[in-house]
Amino acid sequence: MEGILLALVPMITWGSIGFATNKIGGTAKQQTLGMTFGAFVFALIIFLVRQPTMTFSIFLIGFIGGIMWSVGTSGQFHALKYMGVSVAAPLSAGGQLVLGSLVGVFAFHEWTLPIQFALGFVAMLALVIGFYFSAKRDPQNQLVAVERHFTKGIIALIYSTIGYVAYVVLYNNLSALWFNVHFDTLTIIFPMSIGMILGAFLMAGGKIKIEAVVFKNMFVGAMWGVGNIFMLLAAAMAGNAIAFSFSQLGVIISTIGGILFLGEKKTKRELAYISIGTSLFVIGAILLAVVKTQAS
Repeated sequence: MEGILLALVPMITWGSIGFATNKIGGTAKQQTLGMTFGAFVFALIIFLVRQPTMTFSIFLIGFIGGIMWSVGTSGQFHALKYMGVSVAAPLSAGGQLVLGSLVGVFAFHEWTLPIQFALGFVAMLALVIGFYFSAKRDPQNQLVAVERHFTKGIIALIYSTIGYVAYVVLYNNLSALWFNVHFDTLTIIFPMSIGMILGAFLMAGGKIKIEAVVFKNMFVGAMWGVGNIFMLLAAAMAGNAIAFSFSQLGVIISTIGGILFLGEKKTKRELAYISIGTSLFVIGAILLAVVKTQAS
């Protein structure tokens, strides 16, 4: 029970990042940089307190992963601007689940039992249908049709999803399989945070206005760091599957927060679409977590 309670923290913190940074304001480039600054300060404090063993291999993998993460975050923040938090957040979470699972199945053979393929297929189907309903618009909502740019948002989500999944695969699979490098989250977040800052500048083409809003977004980076710590604690007490599935439930907070706190206009029909899509994402995430618990 305690592990499940710990898993609620990353669900809340990570689920709140999308609407929190949009509430703070700034361009997507400023939001990404501000978040990376906050993550760096948080990671530096953890590094100084914990003083972990840092090898060149761990630093390099963490640094490269941080650059990949910044690609994912920059794309996600752009998508939030183009599509709105209540639409982009579930699409982003669902995209990461689908692509991450497919890479795990075909590249690393993580599913070996018939029950895993059966549940995995149902989970994928739920996620794909969830995609459809989360992105579905009501033609009567003329305000959204004018203000949003869904094509640009989808493009941003594509490279965002690739960036996020790439860093997860690097940390969870390739670091051990290819480079024989092993580490824990509290060790890797410091070099990762350095790569995140460089990646944020690279994604912005070096053109970011350093204004007060950048430093205000450091708070979001601290939220990300806290979520990482509690994800690690939850995984240790309740298992990776529980911690993972609960973190995906943060999409509910993102969706509700976008509508309630950012004033994103939705018709009753669109609210129904989003409710269906978000529910299917949650079902898909939980089913994928169950798949991971099946012994191979």
